[in-house]
Amino acid sequence: MSTQVRPTGVTILAVLEIISGIISVVAGAVLGTVVGMMGMGMTGNEYGALMGILGGFVMALGIISFVMAWGLLKGKSWAWTITLVLTIISLITNLPSLNIIGLIINGVILYYLFRPHVKAYFGKGSQTL
Repeated sequence: MSTQVRPTGVTILAVLEIISGIISVVAGAVLGTVVGMMGMGMTGNEYGALMGILGGFVMALGIISFVMAWGLLKGKSWAWTITLVLTIISLITNLPSLNIIGLIINGVILYYLFRPHVKAYFGKGSQTL
């Protein structure tokens, strides 16, 4: 962890993670309860159970987003690494569809993560601010 001033872009990434977490938790709750209950009434218990499990998974991803945001805000080394890995995965998944906006956003995030002051904030570089 770094005692340096947090770069503004890192704060923006953390806020986006928090927003993503909120959306995931709400979507998971809706998917797991409302859609799950509707599925149980329409097609049987298997569909409802599947929606409940899927909703729980989406909610868990939301909680992970909150942990990631905390790690980014605190300058945790693991948060930089996980953000890098997830950004590369997102970049790869955007390639086949030629999602230009997604490719640009992921490219900018990758570029930003490798800026010396950002790496230094996460303890990944030698630059001091």
